[in-house]
This record gives sequence, structure tokens and C-alpha cells, in this order.
Amino acid sequence: NTPTVKTFVSVNGVNGGEGAVPYCQPSLLSSSSDDEMTSSSLEFSMCDLLMEQASRAAYTEYAQGHSFQANYWRDPRPVEFPTYQKMCQLAAWNNEGVNGVNQTLKDNFAKTEQFVWVLATKDGMIWPKEGEQWGAPDPNDPFQSILPREETDWYTKDLFGLRTAEEAGKNVYESFDGDHLQFSMDDFDRWIKTYFA
Repeated sequence: NTPTVKTFVSVNGVNGGEGAVPYCQPSLLSSSSDDEMTSSSLEFSMCDLLMEQASRAAYTEYAQGHSFQANYWRDPRPVEFPTYQKMCQLAAWNNEGVNGVNQTLKDNFAKTEQFVWVLATKDGMIWPKEGEQWGAPDPNDPFQSILPREETDWYTKDLFGLRTAEEAGKNVYESFDGDHLQFSMDDFDRWIKTYFA
């Protein structure tokens, strides 16, 4: 961490992980009967199938070593959490991995003077979009409830220093009305002038 980062700006970052194929939110809702299959339920079924295949592909040594997208895959199903902890690079970065807390990572995170977390309010690329500001699917109901950052394990347990940064006033939260990285130049100029000028 040399030189030390003064200000870190994350614009629609995959901070909390990617839990779905882009623009295809999984539901794992079951239809009550085959007769009631609709185009909507078929969409849910297809998204669920794609999520399952993405998990199988992402949680391999090959994918983790060769695909940055796989490094951010975070299957929201509780049954997949041990695999995420063991296989995913994001788990190591967020101090959720099987090797426990990396104190050096936590110490280096604390050296940064300011973090700016920017959310796209209509982001369809990242699911859940709230992960851009450290929200996460609720393990008790991952496809219907998103926890605010203050209720996530990485915040409550201060796994890598997010809560410490929050309490020190280092975290700033911004948003723009739009899809993934579809911010205006006015937004961009404002971020540069506010956080770097």
C-alpha cells in the first residue's frame, strides 16, 4: 500500500459481489403448477438456470485464475456460501475466506483517507445493486430481501474495516439515476471537483 491511497472512488463497483447474470435477476420462485407457467415464470426459470451454471463455472480454480468476472461471483444462496469462502477471490479481499482475517489487508484499508461509493439506482448489470454501497442479500431470504450495509456481516463484524471507516467519517455515498456506468459528465465533473480537486 505504498504510496497510501488518499481517496478511493468506486463507481458502480462490484464491492459486495455479483449474485446474478447481468440483467437476469434470479428468483427461485416456484410456479404452483405447470398450467400456470407464464412468460414471466419462464424468465425466472431461465435466470435461475443461468445463475446455477454461473456458480458452477465461477467456483473453479481455472475460472478464479483466468476470469476477473469469476473473482466477483457471490452466489446468494446460503448453501453456496462455503464454496464462495473457499474458492472466490472476493471472499479473500473482503476477509470472508476460509483463511480468516488478513490483518494486513485490514490495516491497509484503514490507511485510505476517504472512500466514495457510487450507486447506479437502475443498475441491471450488478445484482444486487445495493452491493455497490456494501448492501447484500439477506441469507434468510436472499432473493426477496437485501440487507443495508449496517446489517451485513462485513460491517457488523468489521471484517476488513468498513465499519471502522464509517465511524471515522471516511465513507461518502453518492448515486445517480441510471444504469451501470451510465452517469452524466456533470456527475463525473462533480466527483472530480469534490473528491480530487
